[in-house]
Amino acid sequence: MVFIDTEGKVNENTFLIDAMLFSLPHQLSLYVIENKGERMLIDTGSTLATPKIVRKLKEFNLLPIHKLFLTHSHWDHTQGCERLKKKIGDFETLASEKAIDNLKYPGRINDVFGYRVKPIENATPLKEGDTIDLGGLELEVFNFFGHTQDSIALLDRKNSNIFVGDAIISMKDHETFNPIFMPPVYNESELLKTFQKLRNLKKDLNSISLAHFGVWKDDDFDLILEKMEEIHLKTKKAMIEWYGENPDIGYITRKYHETFIPNSTMITKANILDLELPIAWLIEGLKISDSLK
Repeated sequence: MVFIDTEGKVNENTFLIDAMLFSLPHQLSLYVIENKGERMLIDTGSTLATPKIVRKLKEFNLLPIHKLFLTHSHWDHTQGCERLKKKIGDFETLASEKAIDNLKYPGRINDVFGYRVKPIENATPLKEGDTIDLGGLELEVFNFFGHTQDSIALLDRKNSNIFVGDAIISMKDHETFNPIFMPPVYNESELLKTFQKLRNLKKDLNSISLAHFGVWKDDDFDLILEKMEEIHLKTKKAMIEWYGENPDIGYITRKYHETFIPNSTMITKANILDLELPIAWLIEGLKISDSLK
């Protein structure tokens, strides 16, 4: 089993940087793809994390950055864009054609989280089947809708790896995971299609790079493929039942912890309050999708 969660080079062309979401380690991975002197950053993290990200870019000799690829328009993947440009210079920003308006008007997709994001103008729109040429390294774009309706993945056939953002699962280690039915535009039918699309790509892959968190390779990649839909369906069903019993977020959080992640060393009874915010967002996602009445 191979789970890569340490910063640095993870394959011939890819580096992992821990973006320290909420100032905590192992919460959000950024990736830099480098080939023949051309570099592309995947997602930005929050503005709070920008100084740390810049330090790591310098440490790994990954400057300048020529392109920024945004996996989707949620705040934790886009908020740092403007501050990064001020720190390291300009770069081309690429995103799904479905993300362009969300980037220009970020409140429509991020107000529900309580985080402000400055507009991102002039992003280059991408559609499924487009190829990004990074110094001869061809990277193929796939629509991976469901988590959002502007989520895209990037397939690196040379390294048998796919970057999926939040589109599949949040799995921070083997004992710590949560589903991805986040507000405000979660769509289950699209998510199930995305799961199948990833299964269909299995012959081209031996690893998956998650935003939350790290690179899952070989048997661990197979584990993600095996568990992604099961985790989605089981956690959704359980949270709907618990909400019906008691809609208190603290109650649902405790039930989630004891049922799904009791052996987590990242989320324990001592710091279970850290889980309440994502659980509250997941409940909101179920409400918006009409899964909760």
